[in-house]
Amino acid sequence: MIKKCFALWLSLMIFAPLLTANANITGIDGRQLVNDAKKQIGVTLFYDSGYRRLAYPMGDIEQHKGVCTDVVIRALRHQNRDLQQLVHQDMKKAWKAYPKIWGLKSTDRNIDHRRVPNLETFFKRHAKVRSLTEIDDFLAGDIVTWRLPNNAPHIGIVSDKKSRSGVPLIIHNIGFGTQEEDILLKYKMLGHYRY
Repeated sequence: MIKKCFALWLSLMIFAPLLTANANITGIDGRQLVNDAKKQIGVTLFYDSGYRRLAYPMGDIEQHKGVCTDVVIRALRHQNRDLQQLVHQDMKKAWKAYPKIWGLKSTDRNIDHRRVPNLETFFKRHAKVRSLTEIDDFLAGDIVTWRLPNNAPHIGIVSDKKSRSGVPLIIHNIGFGTQEEDILLKYKMLGHYRY
């Protein structure tokens, strides 16, 4: 009996970390999130930040266009996480926690989830905040935010591929549609989240 218990305990100690290494706190599979983000490459070809009335929940603009946040939103929807609904509900519950950059007096379910500062707040509240400096801590499926040289916010998903120098690539849309590029260290990082 003791041998069986010890064998079971040993098996759990060895294999449990392997089974959960790519599972995030919300049950999101990081590698699957990467695959879902990559499905947008060659489909989302244009950058379009225009305001649109969206269906709710699960509202989206046409697949051939979008912004950086749409890459994250669309990839997470493949894992049954609707950021439009989740952010809207969280903002209603914790309005004071969210930035007031746009001068709004209440939530707007058409656009709130498509704004990087709102997603940064949401992920700080509902994901694991990770290191910005430890390259080995950037795992496939992690979400990263930056500020571009003009202080514009940007967001992307860490890929399962790396550059020649070992830096993880990023799946994002910075103006030319969804692409997988070596930009992790190119801009000032503000957030690193494991959702």
